[in-house]
Amino acid sequence: MALTYKARKRLALLILVIGLPLYVVVAVSLVNWLERPPIWLEFLVYVGLGFLWALPFRRIFRGIGQPDPDETP
Repeated sequence: MALTYKARKRLALLILVIGLPLYVVVAVSLVNWLERPPIWLEFLVYVGLGFLWALPFRRIFRGIGQPDPDETP
């Protein structure tokens, strides 16, 4: 069952407002758990975690900035 445009838009907003801050807290906690690695390794960990965060949600975010395709003009 495919999500409607409005449902995808609401889900994307929920992910950005609630999910992303939670993910940032988890990422920072993970780096702190590693006991402050060298700056280049810390940078690579943050880049890798940022990339991994976007992968599962790319279908939800795709086309959200466009006008509603189901809406009649």
